[in-house]
Amino acid sequence: MPSPYSDDELARRVKSPGWQLTQGEDAKPVTGTLEDMLKSSHQRRGQAAARIQELETEIELDMIQIEKLWRYLGLPV
Repeated sequence: MPSPYSDDELARRVKSPGWQLTQGEDAKPVTGTLEDMLKSSHQRRGQAAARIQELETEIELDMIQIEKLWRYLGLPV
């Protein structure tokens, strides 16, 4: 399910809490701000696929949105 948030809205939400990163079946989910989840997923790039989800709405970001936000945060893609 694609996120109903525009790229600009997601960029405004990077400091917002209430996001969760899930990577692999055995890994414990991590929660925090969207920026924290993006940085964690960026560090784990190349490993098992990760899922970033807003807890309250259960909205999940797709990989294109995640890569755009990595660029917004100045992380190499």
